[in-house]
Amino acid sequence: ITALEERNRDSAERIKALMFTFEDLGKLDPGAIQTVLRGAEKDKLALALKGASEAVRDLFYSNMSERAAKMMREDMQAMGPVRLRDVDEAQMYMVQVAKDLAARNEIIIADSKGEDELVY
Repeated sequence: ITALEERNRDSAERIKALMFTFEDLGKLDPGAIQTVLRGAEKDKLALALKGASEAVRDLFYSNMSERAAKMMREDMQAMGPVRLRDVDEAQMYMVQVAKDLAARNEIIIADSKGEDELVY
């Protein structure tokens, strides 16, 4: 992306707008996070969260029951060190779960422009 930005900023911006990363899951509303949690395999979720930012981990934990969050933390701790490639694969899996749910209109993935922002 960096090389593309140097050559063609407009194309790079369009590509960035189309990309949806694991960290972008942190922008989902609580209902969508809970839907993603129900649709994801727990072992892959634990592996994905192992490499996530603290903010994203906390968001997922806050949308679980206390018991489930405690078990998830224990599972992650029991894993010990994990390969970065495995974490990346698990995070891609989680992104795909979210995209599949969005394609079925079960969740809304808001774009970065805020056009799909919800008003409560």
